[in-house]
Amino acid sequence: MAINRRLITDADFEEAKAKQVRLRVFRDDHIVEAGSVIVRFDDATVVLQSGVGDLAYHPRSACEFFELKRG
Repeated sequence: MAINRRLITDADFEEAKAKQVRLRVFRDDHIVEAGSVIVRFDDATVVLQSGVGDLAYHPRSACEFFELKRG
C-alpha cells in the first residue's frame, strides 16, 4: 500500500533531497508534477528535476509537496 507523506518543514525537504525521493506536487487541487526529485529549495521556491536539463520551479507557498512511500 502506498503512503503519501506531506513535506512541510525544511527538515522534510532536506531529507527528501538527501534520499533523492520522488515527489508529487499539487497546485489548486491538481497534480502538476510527478516523479521528480528535489535539486534545491529555499523559503520561497522548490526546484525539481525530472530529467537531464528538465527543471521545474514551484512556489512553496502555492503548492503542496508529497513524498510517495511504498508501504
